[in-house]
Amino acid sequence: MRKRIWGWFFFDWASQPYNTLLITFIFAPYVKELIGDGARAQTAWGFGIGLAGFLIAILAPVLGAISDVSGNRIRWIWGFSGLYVIGSAMLWFAAPGEFNLYQTLFFFGIGMIGMEFATIFTNSMLPDLGTKEEIGRISGNGWAFGYLGGLIALVLMLVLFAEDAETGKTLIGIDPVFGLNAAEREGTRFVGPLTALWYAVFMIPFFVFVRDPKPVARPDGAVGEALSGLRRTLRNLPRTPSLFAYLTSSMFYRDALNGMYVFGGIYASGVLDWSVVFIGVFGIVAIIAGAIFAVIGGRMDARFGPKPVISVSILVLTFVAVSIVFVSRDAVYGLPVADGSMLPDITFFVFGALIGAAGGVIQSASRTMMVRQANPERMAEAFGLYALAGKATSFLAPTLIGIATAISGSQQIGVSPLIFLFLIGLILLRYVKPQGDSPTWSAPPPPLH
Repeated sequence: MRKRIWGWFFFDWASQPYNTLLITFIFAPYVKELIGDGARAQTAWGFGIGLAGFLIAILAPVLGAISDVSGNRIRWIWGFSGLYVIGSAMLWFAAPGEFNLYQTLFFFGIGMIGMEFATIFTNSMLPDLGTKEEIGRISGNGWAFGYLGGLIALVLMLVLFAEDAETGKTLIGIDPVFGLNAAEREGTRFVGPLTALWYAVFMIPFFVFVRDPKPVARPDGAVGEALSGLRRTLRNLPRTPSLFAYLTSSMFYRDALNGMYVFGGIYASGVLDWSVVFIGVFGIVAIIAGAIFAVIGGRMDARFGPKPVISVSILVLTFVAVSIVFVSRDAVYGLPVADGSMLPDITFFVFGALIGAAGGVIQSASRTMMVRQANPERMAEAFGLYALAGKATSFLAPTLIGIATAISGSQQIGVSPLIFLFLIGLILLRYVKPQGDSPTWSAPPPPLH
């Protein structure tokens, strides 16, 4: 059992750099540098990520339902891991002078789809790893382990590869290693191949130690049976009000959190004029906070249950969403600051730590809450619906940010839709029962073979 749990942890470790290096702290700010204008970059990024989220929303519950019937979760993870590796590796070709925004967004979306779909099937394995009382701690520890992997990958990127656009040097003042050409931004562009290589290497423990809990069940007609079961589940959602309320609540607050992650780097680059390297340092602070509080949140989840943990996290994130609108290079909460003042930078670092801490806690607690709400016989389908809830409006937050930014011409005003998404999620969470509609699951199935 211990090997199985550690193998499962390694998916979080292997996949986290896509979020850390590509979505938030390295690649997204680099794209802003290539485009030049922060508002235009934020708009393009919003529409591109929104389209990928729309595709994920449509396909996620269907794939989960098929997996529940066929029992081939590991095979699905293999397939989507291939998309993750291909999509991230191809970002190497986002070169200055020949930058193609549409091609870049296409491959970024391919990798993102691979990551999200692989996550559906690994998350559905969580109830196999312990009792209902244990999975909160297991989930929190796994999320913290993933943050640690993302932190190490980010430090390696900043120290050895990512060059400053002006000096051509990495964080410690050296040229990018392996003879990478700083003038062509090859050090920063290496973030794509590094993310792909990291995933390929560190998924090995997962595939060695984690097995499906049941053999392939009914391969003939599996698709039809899965779709029929999914239709029944969707039709019966109003009869399971707690599950319905939770999926709807998480639809909004997770979308808002993802919006913070997706646009955090671009925002800091465009509003505060931070370099890719400086944003990377900011990321280190956020990830350390996230790792520490993911462990603490897992303990709180085990003691008090996931619902109060999620509620407190939403309140913290709402405070940050409101505050971000009032911080710029010229003013903090409406108070003017002198030229060259570090106060806006320090303030944003504090926000980064809060986002990392609350974000790690809320994501860990959210998947344990999903286990409590789900039908144990259709766990992959449940996490497919969970992914649907996370992605059904995932195109909404980036799209709203893109629209608000395009209309206002301001990155600060552009991120304001996140405030309302968090508040809607918090209101709907009131209708969620901590143990679900009919809690029948309390122990894991027999050990995997």
